[in-house]
Amino acid sequence: MSPTRNIDFTTLTMKDALDLAILIEEEAYDRYSELADQLTQHDTPDAAHFFRLMMANEEKHRAALADRRDAMFASAACGMTRAMIFDVEAPDYDEVRAFMTLRQALETALRAEQKAHAFFVAALERITDPTVRTLFEELAAEEVLHQDLVRRELAKAPPDPAIATEEFADEPTGE
Repeated sequence: MSPTRNIDFTTLTMKDALDLAILIEEEAYDRYSELADQLTQHDTPDAAHFFRLMMANEEKHRAALADRRDAMFASAACGMTRAMIFDVEAPDYDEVRAFMTLRQALETALRAEQKAHAFFVAALERITDPTVRTLFEELAAEEVLHQDLVRRELAKAPPDPAIATEEFADEPTGE
């Protein structure tokens, strides 16, 4: 499935590009929130905590983009919708496990950041507007910085246990 629908990158305006970037950050924030909530319910605090840190990063980036959009286009209506994107930067739902380790959460976030970088780089091939190209180059570079952040955290993370937590988890039983 393509991460975007009905977006013509060859005619993308700066306003629409900023709106798109904001939606991508919101989608990632929402997904990290869902994953953090799931892992909290499964009593997996380290992974849940890391996903909450990623939520904060996504929100900070969204707010910066929104400030930029407001400064340039103030009250202009948004031309992009959430229905036009799917999983551009958001971690995949099937990556999360009930007993996910911090390392597994970090690896999931790294794949999401790599996916976002690949999206912006691929979009650059079709963008013709120079100001939009510059924005997408900035966004691609930002994703590399996010990857570096996650890699630094991975380097500090403890190794996973020799026996996977799922190996000694109780199976669900009928009542």
